[in-house]
Amino acid sequence: MAVSEFSFLGGMVLGFASTLHCAGMCGGIATSLTLMFQPATAAERFRVLMMAQAGRVTSYIAAGAVLGYFGSELYGAFDRAGAFRLLQWFGAVVLIWLGLTFAGLLPMPAAVDRLIARVSAGIARVLAPLRRSAAGPYVSGLTWGIIPCPMVYAALFTAMLAGTAFGCGLFMAGFGLATMIPVGLTAFGFASLARVEADGRDDLVVAAEHRQ
Repeated sequence: MAVSEFSFLGGMVLGFASTLHCAGMCGGIATSLTLMFQPATAAERFRVLMMAQAGRVTSYIAAGAVLGYFGSELYGAFDRAGAFRLLQWFGAVVLIWLGLTFAGLLPMPAAVDRLIARVSAGIARVLAPLRRSAAGPYVSGLTWGIIPCPMVYAALFTAMLAGTAFGCGLFMAGFGLATMIPVGLTAFGFASLARVEADGRDDLVVAAEHRQ
């Protein structure tokens, strides 16, 4: 199966379909990352948030390229039609399993979660010194992108059908860019509310001091 010109568009469609899940699950993480760097203005909050999201999407693309490489190896080991059919069945089983986990009918594959969590923790330790640099938000986003997430699993196994590292990475780029919108809106809103609340507390403290 050649890389389809619809790989990127297909990833975006899946990303938009994941809007509610991404806003609910990653919105809080994005808010925490944004506030961690203590941006003073709305423009600074936006910059930090976009850098963190760029790091997250970079991790998605890298993971997609790795899985796509193994998918291409499968194509080389079997005839192309047979390999594609095998990937189709494998992807369908994984997507059905993940759908049932969202419905609360099946547990998440714990072994996969544990493996991804170990990888994420290891990368976080390696990148920790870089978080104090100007690229800190982007580096934090790289770690964020490897946190276990069933929706990302679904996107990755769907992307494997591209059959090449480039095609799979392209699909994940579309998926990641589409999820930036709901996650960004959620995080920017929460960060702004947190800033308003902090300013309100400061005003109350000042008012109380004046009354004294």
